[in-house]
Amino acid sequence: MRNSIIRIVFLFTGAPGFALLLALTPPAAASHPPDTPQTQNPPAHTPWRLAYYEGGPHDNYHDYLEATIRGLMALGWIEQAELPSSEVDASTLWNWLAQNAKSQYLTFLSDAYYSADWEQQSREKIRTDIIDRMNRRKDIDLVFAMGTWAGQDLANNRHHTPVFVMSASDPIQSGIIKSAEDSGYDHVFARVSPQRYEKQLRVFHEAVGFKRLGVAYENSVDGRAYAALENIQKVAGENRFKVVSCYTLSDIPDNSKAVESVVSCIDKLAPEVDALYITMQGGVNERSIPTIVKIANKHKLPTFSQLGSEEVKYGVLMSMSRPDFESIGDYLASCLGQVINGASPRALKQLFEEKTNISLNLKTAEVIGIYLRADWLAAADEIYREIQVPD
Repeated sequence: MRNSIIRIVFLFTGAPGFALLLALTPPAAASHPPDTPQTQNPPAHTPWRLAYYEGGPHDNYHDYLEATIRGLMALGWIEQAELPSSEVDASTLWNWLAQNAKSQYLTFLSDAYYSADWEQQSREKIRTDIIDRMNRRKDIDLVFAMGTWAGQDLANNRHHTPVFVMSASDPIQSGIIKSAEDSGYDHVFARVSPQRYEKQLRVFHEAVGFKRLGVAYENSVDGRAYAALENIQKVAGENRFKVVSCYTLSDIPDNSKAVESVVSCIDKLAPEVDALYITMQGGVNERSIPTIVKIANKHKLPTFSQLGSEEVKYGVLMSMSRPDFESIGDYLASCLGQVINGASPRALKQLFEEKTNISLNLKTAEVIGIYLRADWLAAADEIYREIQVPD
């Protein structure tokens, strides 16, 4: 355990915000897939040939891929092996899997890793190439579609190859699937967690009680979905606070411009609001977070990270902890096993909510002069006592 973080287990807290929070969290038994390996009914044709497609590099994509692989290993679909360091990206991990993963059920195609690198022209070409390959060469049996772009490009009837959509911020609002209960396509499955961002906003408002919430996001269909704008507006209406928007650039090849747009928006919003919701987008990363925190702290503004505790470590006031990738990976591996054994992707349960945990940065609270009640501190799963600087 690092000195900068304390993990607390608690049995009860009387804070009304957390009574709501816990009530919204489903039982653990409903969140975790069965532990029984699913290789007892091997597929009629093996191995299944897997492909990967992402709109562009993103840390979450690697984490989802690694977690799914570990889940497949735990269930017996892939032989146990030591994976490359978690510091590598999804491309490096996929290449390792193509060369080293041992399985009589699955193979990772070395020539079926696709990334558009956040370029629209590349996206259009790759979308056409993958769909053409699935229809003509028919040498792909299932695709991992990472993120909103990939999900949007492959969730259609232009092909009928199974698609697993992972790490899409809001698959429903971005038009990937019809609903949490039904993807709308027999060959498409997308994991959804529709309550996650509403929970975040309710917890933030309960803790801080802001009246004007600043939100920076790209004003596009995808940008609004990334920011969970519909959830923000819903909670704002219920709690009578105003949402103050500023528009950024997100999914573009030049990340420095995305970063510049976010910093500019935060600088503009800071004097106009009394809290900031830091949303997931291309320009919010380790390069920009220290500047965002500096601006917010200068204006004594409470901040909440949509992404998770990684940004709290770097000085954002609070968040829900990062997704529990172990449980998510087990769940996705279980779903994949069902498809290999003959289930339709559309028939799978897409709803999967992780356990809710809270992260706080006490140093940031001290800097901005905010008081956090003892019951909130007791309910926190992660507490940081300093503002760390990204490597």
